[in-house]
Amino acid sequence: MKESLITGSLVVYHNSKEDIKKVIDSFLGYGSTSILIIIDNSVNDSLKTLCRDPRVRYVFNNANLGFGAAHNIAFKMAYQLNSEYHILLNPDVYFEPSIIRDLITKMELDTSIGLLMPKIVYPNGETQYLCKLIPSPKDLILRRFIPFKKIKKKLQNRYELQFFSYEEEAEIPVLSGCFMFIRTSVLKRVKGFDERFFMYLEDVDLCRRIGRISRLVYYPKVETVHNYEKGSYKNRKLLLYHIKSAIKYFNKWGWVLDNERTRINKRTLNRLNYRK
Repeated sequence: MKESLITGSLVVYHNSKEDIKKVIDSFLGYGSTSILIIIDNSVNDSLKTLCRDPRVRYVFNNANLGFGAAHNIAFKMAYQLNSEYHILLNPDVYFEPSIIRDLITKMELDTSIGLLMPKIVYPNGETQYLCKLIPSPKDLILRRFIPFKKIKKKLQNRYELQFFSYEEEAEIPVLSGCFMFIRTSVLKRVKGFDERFFMYLEDVDLCRRIGRISRLVYYPKVETVHNYEKGSYKNRKLLLYHIKSAIKYFNKWGWVLDNERTRINKRTLNRLNYRK
């Protein structure tokens, strides 16, 4: 049987060469039918030295276009290559190359799935809570800034689905952009990222649009390691990007009135047996 062509995209901006090499080795370890597209938003092309393998396509933007716009460049290249599956990667992830075959098999067995996310763990093996509901202003604003730990914990438990066993497969409305395994045909139908989001919330927006035409599934039988930094919690500039993206997101989808959000979140909580 002919192997499926797998493309991947990695957007970099002055990231550690050691980290990027881990991602490249993880992805290319799958085999000869994998092509990794690296889009460099840095002010110089010093990272190009890591891209000597002929299966790596390197694009230097000489400008910081943002996360979504840069990935869209790679998506268009993936469409031209006619890849069957595309993996959206963060520069701070790494994994056993064999998980790609497992994810392909899962997709082939269930054609209703458009996007898969494996279990995501910290380097110490601890699970990251990256399965989420569609956010409301309360989830993004109150949960972030409220000083009362008990209320914050309750909000996080619901929004990040922490009450749910992360060892179980489940259909989830929002999956993290740190590792997304997507049917290229689905990605093409939704036209990739909305480039109005420079950074943050673009993955939530993408999940919502993909969710309208196919299923999004959390698949914990395989796992990926993610050095999760939560940059906007430590950097004022990144926090500003996060706030701007949140405003754009709710202007697009609705602040208080978002019937689709209400319906999907209610269905998800019922399916996962949430108890207040």
